[in-house]
Amino acid sequence: MTLAFDEQTNQRLAETIDLAQHIDHALLHPAAGPQHVEQWCAEADRFGFAGVCVMPTHVRQAVSLLHNRRPVVICPIGFPSGATTTRTKCTEAEEALEQGARELEVMLNLGWLKAGAADAVHREIAEIVEMASASALVKVILEWSLLESAERQLAVEIAMDAGAAFLKTHTGWNGGVSIEDVRLLKDWTRGRIGIKAAGGIHTTDQAIALIEAGATRLGTSRGVDFLRRDRSASWAAETEEPPTA
Repeated sequence: MTLAFDEQTNQRLAETIDLAQHIDHALLHPAAGPQHVEQWCAEADRFGFAGVCVMPTHVRQAVSLLHNRRPVVICPIGFPSGATTTRTKCTEAEEALEQGARELEVMLNLGWLKAGAADAVHREIAEIVEMASASALVKVILEWSLLESAERQLAVEIAMDAGAAFLKTHTGWNGGVSIEDVRLLKDWTRGRIGIKAAGGIHTTDQAIALIEAGATRLGTSRGVDFLRRDRSASWAAETEEPPTA
């Protein structure tokens, strides 16, 4: 159950946990253009977010705007299905790294995992981790809502063993994260890897509760709304909600 707090309490809690430094400011809407990348990067810089997550086509612009410093530029790989070939994912990762991405979010190949091809899943992740090791960290997207319990445990162990730095719960395209999801991941991983909660994080209440449950990053397009009252300036709030990072 998510606890609800009044606005004053929310503000105090947000300040206490420094909410901004946990947020990956997500811009994964298919209609996003250069003007939105510019806005998202300016917001991330102003509010001190951990990173900006943009599609591969926007990485170069985002790196240029943020001068290759914090907030870092994050690029999804094999997004959102994870069903592209390893060669395709590696090419995508290589290009993102060459353009200055500091974090890669690799979508797990769910079909392989469900078919029992755990070794192939491991090799793919490990190859990208090795490729990125000199300049970037790798997060593995689990798409938690599409996995059975045993598959979840297997995916977590594969990602950790392959050298991933973070587990990310969802793409935002197939359900959203719950407090229970994060608590379970924290219990399974016991601090051995970062946890990024993503998908359907719309309120400050949710954001705070997810961090208190164990999330070390939050993927959301609503981070600005969590930190100020004026929602009208957020493009995401004025259009159909973009899938979160």
